[in-house]
Amino acid sequence: MVIRAYQARVTEAMSKSLQPFTTMPGLKYLPGYFTPQARKEIVSIVLSAAEKAPFYTPTMPRSGRPFSVRMTNLGPLGWVSDRAGYRYQAMHPETGQAWPAIPEPLQSLWQLVSDYPHPPEACLVNLYREGAKMGLHRDEDEEEIAAPVVSVSLGDSAIFRIGGLQRGGKSETLKLSSGDVMVMGGPSRLRYHGIDRVLAGSSTLVPGGGRINLTLRRVRKPGL
Repeated sequence: MVIRAYQARVTEAMSKSLQPFTTMPGLKYLPGYFTPQARKEIVSIVLSAAEKAPFYTPTMPRSGRPFSVRMTNLGPLGWVSDRAGYRYQAMHPETGQAWPAIPEPLQSLWQLVSDYPHPPEACLVNLYREGAKMGLHRDEDEEEIAAPVVSVSLGDSAIFRIGGLQRGGKSETLKLSSGDVMVMGGPSRLRYHGIDRVLAGSSTLVPGGGRINLTLRRVRKPGL
C-alpha cells in the first residue's frame, strides 16, 4: 500500500507545541501530524499485522492482574509483561512467532522526529477499548535511553497525563486526538505518564471503536 501525505504540515505542527510543555525540555507535541487518509492507511497496516501477531491481554508482574488494554508488537523486539516481569523479546508470547516488521511510514516518522541516528527496534501497539486506561509509568526497560520514545495516537481521543521524573508530584493533562504525535526525549525521556481515560465514540477510525496507540522505541545500544 502506498502511503501518501503521511507527514501533515510538519513545520506547522512543530510550531504548535502545547504551551504548558514549553517548560519540559525534550518533549515535543505535534498535533494533527498525520492526515486523515494516512491515519486510515496506518490503521489498516497495523490491523493486518495483528492478524499474524494477535492482540493479547498482558498481566502485571507478581499479581498476575490483567491490563485493561490489549497489546501486540511490531519490529525485531516486542515489549511484554507477565508474572516473570517486564522485558523485551523477539517472539509473540502466545504464538511463539516473530513479530511483524515495523511498517515504512512509522520508520519514516522516526527518522523525521526522533533526532536519533539509529532505527527503532520495537513498536508497541496498545488497543484501548471503552473503559481502558494506563496508569502513570516510565518507559525504562530499554538499555538505550538516549533514544526518545515516539508515540502516535489513532482513533478515539484520550486524556494524556504527564508528570515529573519521580512518582507523585505535579502533573499536567492534554487531550490527544487521532493523528497526533508525541516525542519524549532528552530530559523528558523518563517522565511518568499515562492515559487517564479514552473519550469513547470521539472517532470512527478503529473498527469496533476505541484507540490505537503506537509507541516506537530503540531498545539496545547501537553496536550491541
